[in-house]
Amino acid sequence: MNTVFERASPWLILRRIFGGFDIALLLAVLMLASIGLVAMYSAGYDQGTRFPDHVRNLLLAFGVLFLASQVPPQRLQQLAVPLYVAGLLLVLMTAVPGLGVTKKGATRWIRVGMDIQPSEILKIAMPLMLAWWFQKREGMLRVADFFVAALLLLAPVAIVIKQPDLGTALLILASGIYVFFFAGLSWKIVVPALLLATAAVTALIVSEHRICAPGVVWPLLRAYQQHRVCTLLDPTTDPLGKGFHIIQGMIAIGSGGISGKGFMQGTQTHLEFIPERTTDFIFAAFCEEFGLAGVVVLLLAFIFLIFRGLMIAAEAPTVFTRLLGGAVTMSFFTYAFVNMGMVSGILPVVGVPLPFVSYGGTAMVTLGLGLGILMSIARSRRLMPS
Repeated sequence: MNTVFERASPWLILRRIFGGFDIALLLAVLMLASIGLVAMYSAGYDQGTRFPDHVRNLLLAFGVLFLASQVPPQRLQQLAVPLYVAGLLLVLMTAVPGLGVTKKGATRWIRVGMDIQPSEILKIAMPLMLAWWFQKREGMLRVADFFVAALLLLAPVAIVIKQPDLGTALLILASGIYVFFFAGLSWKIVVPALLLATAAVTALIVSEHRICAPGVVWPLLRAYQQHRVCTLLDPTTDPLGKGFHIIQGMIAIGSGGISGKGFMQGTQTHLEFIPERTTDFIFAAFCEEFGLAGVVVLLLAFIFLIFRGLMIAAEAPTVFTRLLGGAVTMSFFTYAFVNMGMVSGILPVVGVPLPFVSYGGTAMVTLGLGLGILMSIARSRRLMPS
């Protein structure tokens, strides 16, 4: 009997691999990556291997994006619980003597041949876990289910705050809250919470002179966290310390004007007045050189990415993919809002990078993984049989 084996052509293989890719989402990422390369070259070309390392991290993030996009959402759903448990255990391991690594007073890393930051895993594992939980409760969701989800969210957040790492804890918390919102959390809870937060911020600003007076100790916050908030409220109280970051960032942003000083012409940047100019404060360096016009382009790129991500989530076929897609997309909004806010002096400095613009290895890979998950959701919709 003659059996005919049909070999797949290279074109067919490529079509299977890249078929269903969301071109609009990919364009948004490439736009942000291009802006990041320009900003990083100007801010970090004279800092050793900082720019080549940034290129390497970008390529690694795109590799992770591609690999994650090949994993179907059904498989992601199966990985939700194991990944959450693994992330939680690894974060707990940072407190084990001999495993936990302390840098600058914070024990956020574990040593397994190299230093890794387990809390980064939870930025993805948390929305995965909560989306899995609400998928399981589809059609029979009760108030008690939200309480269980709240415990799943608050346990790792509390551990990460203890390390201490307030910035990462806020990102994990935000990713979980987005899942709650998209799962149908009542506006009767959302609106009072927002009003309470607004009242608390207003009270903080009004009473700044009393609560930031010498000798006043805040409950629940460490001394350095209290100092960060007080410095935010009045940077001039510590102009050569924590306030220096905020003051120099605002000077750089303001000096850019409408069109900026030009590529590699930023004086605040290249005279090294801007601290951490390739990481947390790269937005200030970008504003100085490209001005309001450059900021508008950057904001449009982020808006394009977020809008496209929400469209993908809205068109997703299951509760799990809708919740996961929405939460991952809004996490990018949180990254951008917190970074730009802290550099502009309207939020405390908490060490949150600007996606695909700031230097960073672990954070870049995490961002690539998040976008890969979004791409996987988009592909699952496009490749569904009609």
